[in-house]
Amino acid sequence: MKDLIEKIKIVNPIKVGDIIEGSVVGKGRSALYLDLGMFGTGIIYGKEYKTARDLLRKCENGEKVTAKIISLENEAGYVELSASKAGQDFAWETIKEKKESGEVIKAKILGANKGGLLTKVMNLQAFLPVSQLSSKNYPKVQDGDSTKILGEIQKFVGSEMSVKVLDFSQKEEKLIVSEKIEEIEKIKEILREYKVGDTVEGKITGLADFGAFILFGNNVEGLIHISEMAWQIVKNPSEIVKEGEIVKAKIIEINNNRVFLSLKSLKGNPWESIKGKYKNGDIIKGKVTKVNHFGCFVQLISDKEINEDKIQGLCHVSEFGTIEKMVKVLLVDSEYDFEIISIEPEEHRMILKMAQPRE
Repeated sequence: MKDLIEKIKIVNPIKVGDIIEGSVVGKGRSALYLDLGMFGTGIIYGKEYKTARDLLRKCENGEKVTAKIISLENEAGYVELSASKAGQDFAWETIKEKKESGEVIKAKILGANKGGLLTKVMNLQAFLPVSQLSSKNYPKVQDGDSTKILGEIQKFVGSEMSVKVLDFSQKEEKLIVSEKIEEIEKIKEILREYKVGDTVEGKITGLADFGAFILFGNNVEGLIHISEMAWQIVKNPSEIVKEGEIVKAKIIEINNNRVFLSLKSLKGNPWESIKGKYKNGDIIKGKVTKVNHFGCFVQLISDKEINEDKIQGLCHVSEFGTIEKMVKVLLVDSEYDFEIISIEPEEHRMILKMAQPRE
């Protein structure tokens, strides 16, 4: 009797939520019975059986099945079990291990939406955001339009991608994966060779309305923003570079493993050439290059300094009262005489108004 009591003491009592293993001792139309040893007989039935039906109906007597306890005793006296919940717990535990180890996972892409790609990992629903696509697969679409992005990434549906776990929450049933984690680690190593101010040579790999992508060094992709393409106002990056073109650019920022470059930094700063040359009240000749809701941009015309045609000033809409009146007077690509109201070469800023009387 004493030996029996000691044996009972070392047996851990089971509780709801525990994962337990049992041997199949019987099958019903929609139920599976498991021998749980000293804990009695367990049953997987009803909704729980239907959820894991494809797996359970193949089980034979004597086969081991792992399940999760959802009730210690139902009305019939059985320990109520769930095979699907046990599988999910195992899957989430595996996901945790894969995130900690940084293991690469093969994931088949099942669908797409405007935010990214839908997949499954360990039979768990997972999401691959567009921002986590590798530079090779990232959609370089004009104006970042979500509909165009969706059109681009739909081509990945049905394909297989190598991903890593980026973030997960079992409680929220959220699993986010990334195709670029491994790429980021490689880029971190490569970027140690570069610093702000370095000049690099690379190939233009894509154009968007906000700038151009350039591939340089050991497969590092950076961005040349449209504002860094030239000293003058650029309407479209294609005015300055073409896809496939080899260019030199200067690194102006390295931030969060992203590289930003400049073309205009390698060219002489035209604003330096006009320091002390112009002052408030001077009359200059300029060509209207662009009109928007707050005014029009005016390109300085000069036959003396080769770089001055890269300088642009702003003639504010307030000089005309309304934008409708402004566009009647100032036509794009037409030349007019303007008066300098304010000029700040250090800030690359020049404010103008028309020199001739307005009608």
